[in-house]
Amino acid sequence: MDLQKRNNVSVMGNGASTLVFSHGFGCNQAMWNYLVPSFCERFRVVLYDLVGAGLSDLSAFDKAKYSALDGYARDLNEIIDQYAVGPVIHVGHSVSAMIGTLADRLAPGRIAAHVMIGPSPRYIDEDGYVGGFKRSDIDDLLDTLDSNYLGWSSAMAPVIMGAPDQPALSDTLTDSFCRTEPDIAKQFARVTFMSDNRKDVIGLTTPVLILQSTDDLIAPIAVGEYLHSVLPNSTYCLVDNVGHCPHMSAPHACATAMQAFLAPWAVPDAG
Repeated sequence: MDLQKRNNVSVMGNGASTLVFSHGFGCNQAMWNYLVPSFCERFRVVLYDLVGAGLSDLSAFDKAKYSALDGYARDLNEIIDQYAVGPVIHVGHSVSAMIGTLADRLAPGRIAAHVMIGPSPRYIDEDGYVGGFKRSDIDDLLDTLDSNYLGWSSAMAPVIMGAPDQPALSDTLTDSFCRTEPDIAKQFARVTFMSDNRKDVIGLTTPVLILQSTDDLIAPIAVGEYLHSVLPNSTYCLVDNVGHCPHMSAPHACATAMQAFLAPWAVPDAG
């Protein structure tokens, strides 16, 4: 399989280290357009679409392979092996933060650091753990997705985006949701919202920057605090932002926090 075609891989920038950006549910690599320009002068940048999203090759979607996040993690490691140079920093939004964690566990040492934007290892509350949703909430969400994906997308994308003073961003996210093939989106939603990756994040020693909005319907502050408590080499940064996509609605604040965290790897390519 041609990885460039499968995942619509784009490579840009110039640096001795590589930033690999992985988008969240319902999104595509274009969602990084607000953030990526801040890093192209000092990093090699790799963008891609998860299989089933954006301009990826839909024929590559395998229901069995992508019945768990592990399939996406294996894809990520293949992309890293083929397109990255030097130390690799994975920048993952939402569920892709966990995809990056799984990729790290599968190939220890290959990823030098993580930037996790709005991450959540589990969305459902349990005794002693706050994920932000009751099991019944997730069941209702998935039932609505199954019965009316386009209607759900049109209603929920603006809520997920937040950014009430930037309505064009809600339109961008709604368009991305609605362009995603419904059957694939439904499966990916189930895989995403029913996942439990707490055992994968606990004790991960790779350096991690956790970027979280101060008001996020999908990943509340309690989730970020939990991750910071179980990731021994983590930095926790709250971004003053309403919504689940601060890389779009507060890109300057995200870039500033990332630049400080990424300083050890920000070396221009000597060539």
